[in-house]
Amino acid sequence: MTISADRAFLLYGTTRTEPAPTELKAGRLTAKLVGGNLRDIRYEGVDVLRAISFLVRDRDWGTYDPELFDLSVEETDEQFTVRYGTRCNGPDMTQLSIAATITGTAEGMLVFAAAAMSPTGFETNRCGFCILHPIGGLAGTNVSIEHVDGSLEATRLPDLIEPWQPFKDMRAITHTVLPGITAECRMDGDTFEMEDQRNWSDASYKTYVRPLALPWPYMIAAGETVSQTITLTIRDEEPEAGLLLSPANPVTLQWGEQDGELPQIGIVVTPEEAAETAVALRAHGSFGVQDLLLHFDPAAGHGRAAIDAFVPLAAGHKGTVTLEIAVPCQRPLDEEMQEIATMVREARLRLDAIMVSPSVDRQSPPPGSQWPDCPPLEEVYAAAKAAFPTLSLGGGMLSYFTEINRKRVPGKQLAFVSHATNPIVHAADDQSVMETLEALPFITRSLRAIYGAKDYRIGPSTIAMRQNPYGSRTMDNPHGERIPMANRDPRHNGLFGAAFALGYAAAVADAGLTRLTLSAATGPFGLIAAPGEPVPKGGLRPLAHVVRTLASIAGWEWQEVVGSRAGSLLALCGRKGRETVLLCANITAEPVTIDLAGLRVPGNASFQVLDEANLVAASSGEIPETPASTPLFTLSAYGVARLSW
Repeated sequence: MTISADRAFLLYGTTRTEPAPTELKAGRLTAKLVGGNLRDIRYEGVDVLRAISFLVRDRDWGTYDPELFDLSVEETDEQFTVRYGTRCNGPDMTQLSIAATITGTAEGMLVFAAAAMSPTGFETNRCGFCILHPIGGLAGTNVSIEHVDGSLEATRLPDLIEPWQPFKDMRAITHTVLPGITAECRMDGDTFEMEDQRNWSDASYKTYVRPLALPWPYMIAAGETVSQTITLTIRDEEPEAGLLLSPANPVTLQWGEQDGELPQIGIVVTPEEAAETAVALRAHGSFGVQDLLLHFDPAAGHGRAAIDAFVPLAAGHKGTVTLEIAVPCQRPLDEEMQEIATMVREARLRLDAIMVSPSVDRQSPPPGSQWPDCPPLEEVYAAAKAAFPTLSLGGGMLSYFTEINRKRVPGKQLAFVSHATNPIVHAADDQSVMETLEALPFITRSLRAIYGAKDYRIGPSTIAMRQNPYGSRTMDNPHGERIPMANRDPRHNGLFGAAFALGYAAAVADAGLTRLTLSAATGPFGLIAAPGEPVPKGGLRPLAHVVRTLASIAGWEWQEVVGSRAGSLLALCGRKGRETVLLCANITAEPVTIDLAGLRVPGNASFQVLDEANLVAASSGEIPETPASTPLFTLSAYGVARLSW
């Protein structure tokens, strides 16, 4: 779908649009060609693989995005064939050229072959295929693994998230698509292994080339050719039988069986943004948030001045205040923690809790590597508790679920555990980012399996990356592109960011969180617009309305709402006494019609809609309410709605 630059700006915060995919079809086999790679590989509309991609990564795990040349697409009713070349330009004038061929047939076979050659020598962390299996309906199911030595293993895909690779030394994997339909994915040219990408909130299991236990980065020698082939074979016992496909619109909503309590909402504040944040909170009534998460990192130069910057914020805030400390662990722990406690005490900074984690734990070692040297976490927590004896003590990771899953903290000393997530670790296209919401329930369920009913907090979780545990830096993004591991992301500023945040809150609603932090007040992760954004400078980004609404129902009873079609709409319901608030987010670029009849919404209900039609007007004030006169209503692309009765 092609959209205008003006509309793209409202939806995505940038006039840069993603290229429309090329639709490929051979009989019942379909796929989308995007930038030389395959997405949404389906058999009669049913997901078989989420993607097959030939990727080249740099030494910081950044992904090259080269332009294609000599692209040709030939298609008949029975077969499609794609050919192209591409070239990666690396540091110091190095180059890597890739030639690829993709063939799909009506018999259900897909072959993707690629050959990479460097005339100069080329440094890379990875050069080869990645295959993504979907998680919806596949997690926990039976698969067959063929290993490189020819042995077969009958096993299951992980249900709870596996911290390390579930399968190694792979040559092929076979899974059941539907009863009577299987898919074998065969990988030739190197040794493959699988990682559970739900660790990073990707909605997939990723099978990739070159085991991570081997050294990286590594060199492809000048003149060396790297050749690999992926062969997908779909076997259908009844190829003439019709399949039951998901209906189109509308999406019907029904009450589910689960309930609980909605979390308090927080915002993160750095010392550098403290003064600007104080101004924003005075102007906008604190957005109703319950918790301020103050970030303190001595390794970044934070000291007494940083603590002083937080004081007026904490003093004027009616809710709780948490100090997030990246513990240097460079001197005796008691000395470091007491020094911070003295600064807090002398500045009279009001705190309710501290969240502590060693600074080095923000770097995530690959499988097979040693975790960075660090004092035992029991000693870190003991020193923190001794320095702040009256405060609630939290631990976990300042980075992502991956790290707390791989380095599990001793929870007995903690009042709460915490981590964040980030949706652009591996891919940053619109579809991949929204698909990460599908993985969040697996993350929270896996965390609960480790720590039980302990107080659980998530955040700050934003589209842009706050820190990069997997490389030396986050990626700059001065031109507002869709870049993995970028420290700024334009979609945070558009309607997409609002839909993502509301979808996030809905996806983790069953986890019993006590705090959820999805933004800052100001800056690149903030709720206030800067120059050159879809709304005027100083106005409210669309995300601000979502955060304010979520804060307004914090602590209310959560009631599960179930939609009839996954991947298009997420809904969240809060109840307090006789009052009910229903929030809906369209997480697609297409309009979605919603049928509320199954919820028995009363005739006196009213609703507010934030969409591209009123996004600019809403930046300076409230969104008007209108009566909900029909059980059917339509949300346009990435629209969000609030119904109340």
